[in-house]
Amino acid sequence: MTQAMSSMALVSADSLDSYIQTVNGYPMLTAERERELAEGLHYDGDIDAAKALVMSHLRFVVHIARGYSGYGLPMADLVQEGNIGLMKAVKRFNPEVGVRLVSFAVHWIKAEIHEYVLRNWRIVKVATTKAQRKLFFNLRKAKKRLGWFNNDEVNMVAEQLGVDASEVREMESRLAAQDSTFEMPAEDDDRNTSGFTAPVYFLEDKSSDVALSHEENNWETHANNRLSHALATLDERSQHIVRARWLDDEKTTLQDLADNYGVSAERIRQLEKNAMKKLKAAVGDDLY
Repeated sequence: MTQAMSSMALVSADSLDSYIQTVNGYPMLTAERERELAEGLHYDGDIDAAKALVMSHLRFVVHIARGYSGYGLPMADLVQEGNIGLMKAVKRFNPEVGVRLVSFAVHWIKAEIHEYVLRNWRIVKVATTKAQRKLFFNLRKAKKRLGWFNNDEVNMVAEQLGVDASEVREMESRLAAQDSTFEMPAEDDDRNTSGFTAPVYFLEDKSSDVALSHEENNWETHANNRLSHALATLDERSQHIVRARWLDDEKTTLQDLADNYGVSAERIRQLEKNAMKKLKAAVGDDLY
């Protein structure tokens, strides 16, 4: 593609609304006109035809990119990466295949956005193989519906994706992890940093025991994994009660849960008590 074509992939975050309004203004192509342009590009290398095909499909990229807004990445960057995928699709499109360009381009658009999400969603890569990437995106979708996975749900996802249940558990653990800042946030520059615990302040701390710190971090990860596995052994109602009473940021009262399930507060307390006993038995006293 020419430099002019490449420039169409650039989307400014400051003018995203204007960009969307502009691309929505480009007319959609009829099947006959699309085939005519595709033949001109495929057989004659007509760059103007390629440009017309790209411009008329930019609106579809915006539509697809919106589906990835939940990853916390800039929409302008998602659209930009999708545009690159669209141009790759236009370059490879064969009008003799018998499908519309938009159907062919969806794969290329999503592939570029997927790569961008995986490169930038976390500092530590959560998926490196093809199977892990597929698992990453499918679990992200499932998490919106299921919350904590139980054993049946883990086995179901593993069977659908053709992976071991242990891989589903591992990816679930990676998704639950959070990145932490290495340096002090810029807005805290003028504050007293004597009590700040950003990792950068410990680089020259000769008194720290690296081995012990590493052991404690490993133990915390181990404990979290065991707790996750233990929670999965509970039924869905017990999981919800434990999460609402102990794990959510805003704790739910016994009465609120009782009203939700149509039972007494005492019944909820009994279910909570039984669930905690099961967790303690599954996790072990050493984690309490």
